[in-house]
Amino acid sequence: MSFAELGLSDAIVRAVTEHGYTIPTPIQMQAIPAVLKGGDLLAGAQTGTGKTAGFTLPLLQLLSTRPAKAPELRAIRALILTPTRELAAQVEESVRTYNKYVKLSSAVVFGGVNINPQMSRLKQGVDILVATPGRLLDLMQQGAVNLKHVEILILDEADRMLDMGFIRDIRRVLAVLPPKRQNLLFSATFSDEIKTLADGLLNNPAMIEVARRNSTVEVIGQKIHPVDRDRKHELLAHLIKERNWYQVLVFTRTKHGANNLVEKLGKADISALAIHGNKSQAARTRALSEFKDGSLQVLVATDIAARGIDIDQLPHVVNYDLPNVPEDYVHRIGRTGRAGSTGEAVSLVCVDEKSLLMDIERFIKREIEVEVIAGFVPDPNAKAQPIQLRSAGGGGGGGRGQPGGGRSGGGRSQNQAKSPSRAQPGSAPRKTSAPARPGSPAGQGRRPQPAGAPSARPRRNSQG
Repeated sequence: MSFAELGLSDAIVRAVTEHGYTIPTPIQMQAIPAVLKGGDLLAGAQTGTGKTAGFTLPLLQLLSTRPAKAPELRAIRALILTPTRELAAQVEESVRTYNKYVKLSSAVVFGGVNINPQMSRLKQGVDILVATPGRLLDLMQQGAVNLKHVEILILDEADRMLDMGFIRDIRRVLAVLPPKRQNLLFSATFSDEIKTLADGLLNNPAMIEVARRNSTVEVIGQKIHPVDRDRKHELLAHLIKERNWYQVLVFTRTKHGANNLVEKLGKADISALAIHGNKSQAARTRALSEFKDGSLQVLVATDIAARGIDIDQLPHVVNYDLPNVPEDYVHRIGRTGRAGSTGEAVSLVCVDEKSLLMDIERFIKREIEVEVIAGFVPDPNAKAQPIQLRSAGGGGGGGRGQPGGGRSGGGRSQNQAKSPSRAQPGSAPRKTSAPARPGSPAGQGRRPQPAGAPSARPRRNSQG
């Protein structure tokens, strides 16, 4: 099936074709016709499946083929909310790319940068506004944005917005929107919170879920490399050099850890930059730009970047630290294996992280292959230590407290998001071609809970 067969205009199909796409992805084949019908939609698709085009293409089609309700005001006709600055910029870039021959106007607003240029842009009038919730509320309070004529509302990465504590901000935005509008909710995972939001927002929605719930992209090769906690940076440098990795996205647990790793990689003659909430927007934009164009070999990021980095054919994602919440593992590795391409996700796991790994494998419903790297065999007598969840610096990315927005109110820090205790898994034997895991005698099957480890998952930290 072609894009033209989905009901898109020649102008939009031309822009899509020029961008190098000819065959719609599964989410696009289902979402585009559903959106064009004009009804509400609840769509679930993993990151990297093309869902941004799944809503931007029909959005452009709808707005370009029907008259504006208030053309004299040049009012905003479509509002797209995203959780982070990077994702907001990425979505608005997609709007401009596919809008090449349609000529609708668009703008993006987010925190961490001067608000005045954004206010000036809005005064000129825009058809499509992409925004993070916090900065949008700032603009609303200053009377700089008019949302009374919005025809289509899109919540992108809705699960991430809820996880980051934006529900109060979202409700404040909803309160000023016209009651009669089309609502589209896109989410990588369907939690109970997402279902509750959908029940209150959507009116008899069509429902699309193109991948098994909470699954990881099948084209991503996943692997665990056991290593001692104090040798992770050495192993990472070894892998990058020995395997000639040229574009590597590395996730750390904290901002301090990201900065520290960049310094250590630099000493190993590996070019690296960090992207996290304490970095200025200019620094984050520069690092991401250099990484995308290939001039930067390694980008070290905290979870604020997990949903906002969209790079075609990104070959390698590394979990330098395992995430505290299993869902974030799916979002992290979803940066590779995008749009049907293959990718590799590697996790460097020390004895302290065994319980986190068990939670991840339970969540994705599969065991991850283990490979011990020669020269980095971990100490079998190493004892687990509590993972320190640093909170210095507050939440990331929001400029004034909230990730991706510009406000300090309306969101919770991530360490307030409590996770339920998880039962200890059974002792079914585990197949692996590698030596036994650190701290586990050979032949003991599934890894045991490390001594002194908490019975519940660690709480999500507040690092951005």
